[in-house]
Amino acid sequence: MRKYEVMYIIRPDVEQETLQAVVDKFNAIIANGGEVIKSEILGKRRLAYEIQKFRDGIYVLVNFNAAPEVVAELERVLRITDEVIRHLIVRDDVA
Repeated sequence: MRKYEVMYIIRPDVEQETLQAVVDKFNAIIANGGEVIKSEILGKRRLAYEIQKFRDGIYVLVNFNAAPEVVAELERVLRITDEVIRHLIVRDDVA
């Protein structure tokens, strides 16, 4: 298993329970074949530029260990989830 980091931005107009449900959904996908090291909701921040008519977004950062198949499934679900306006998954290669 390799170390990864994913940061995604959720629409600012979602309810608190919807926000927690989305975070739990992605953590469950990672936990199904991987291991969540740290999951942190960084809160609402101003975006550098407008994305889908939104000026703000709720940032979430997750560090995890997983196989590449889990990362591919996470990427697929992030892409089709309406609450997520941007995401980025990077491999954490600290030598």
